[in-house]
Amino acid sequence: MIKIDKVIKNYQNGETEVKALRGVSLEIQKGEFTSIAGPSGSGKTTLLNLIGCIDKLDLGEISIKGEKVSSMNKKEKTSFRRQNLGFIFQTYNLIPVLSAYENVAFVLSLLDVSEKDVHTRTMNVLKEVGLEGMEDRKPAKLSGGQQQRVAIARALVKDPEIVLADEPTANLDSTTGEDILKLMKSMNEKLGTTFIFSTHDPMVMDYAGRIVLLHDGLIKSDKNRR
Repeated sequence: MIKIDKVIKNYQNGETEVKALRGVSLEIQKGEFTSIAGPSGSGKTTLLNLIGCIDKLDLGEISIKGEKVSSMNKKEKTSFRRQNLGFIFQTYNLIPVLSAYENVAFVLSLLDVSEKDVHTRTMNVLKEVGLEGMEDRKPAKLSGGQQQRVAIARALVKDPEIVLADEPTANLDSTTGEDILKLMKSMNEKLGTTFIFSTHDPMVMDYAGRIVLLHDGLIKSDKNRR
């Protein structure tokens, strides 16, 4: 489903060039529950952003579902991302003035979905993530774990084949973080959705079926655990 071939990505930090990725090659199959792991500065978030069509690589190629996303222009990437990818962020990135329902429904409003279907799909996914009855609450009235559940619902409501999660447990206590991981694992098994995480949290790695370990912009190890 995802093919990453000899990808190089550098950043400028003042006058210093940071070599974030130094020739990474990787393939991820449909339905995987994969952790991109490594210490801070290893390149894991950079790799996730490149897969997510957020950043532009310097050299190499990335293909998703047979389409060369690394060759797309900004408008094409935006359209591809909207149709095919879901995102979960460590800071939740919810719109504070919108309710849980509105935060999730907003994603569908950007697509060609009828008002009736928006309502049905939004309510169904909120129920799936355990937020039935909380749809009218704004983020400030929800706990961190509940906000992350809204973020998961928002990522899943458009039925993406791939969900990218950047440090999804970073701002949660261990019990809530594990509940969130169990929820995402359940969605992975029930829907066949491909989940890719960036993390340095050992608990996240324990749940992963595959761990790709990055160090200094290179793959140090790649292990299938199940």
